[in-house]
Amino acid sequence: MNEMTIQQNEPKNHLRQAEVTRGLAYTPRVDVFETETELLLFADLPGVKPDDVEMRFENGELILHGRCTPRQAETDYLLQEYGVGDFYRAFAIAETIDSDKISAELKDGVLTVHLPKAEAVRPRRITVKAE
Repeated sequence: MNEMTIQQNEPKNHLRQAEVTRGLAYTPRVDVFETETELLLFADLPGVKPDDVEMRFENGELILHGRCTPRQAETDYLLQEYGVGDFYRAFAIAETIDSDKISAELKDGVLTVHLPKAEAVRPRRITVKAE
């Protein structure tokens, strides 16, 4: 992966405060894979429904925010290790990504984000003709 293509940004404090609904935000684990035509970003968002994912691209920054609803009403747990809260992550995106074609889908708690490379930076094969 080209380090100039995507890099993690720390969320701005004013965004974090405005985005979080219950005062707790987790940083989702992310894998990034590069192909000839795109970057694929896989983010773990357990318990988040597709309607509760907000993804924005603005000012060269991709912002992922997943809202996770509590599993149960007020409960007295004997043991509680799984915290419930929102997910937040932001990435700086290079100009080599075609931001108009960014797409995403959520399946089984994994958000897959497609970041297509701009046509100008894609490798292309040049045919050599014989005379």
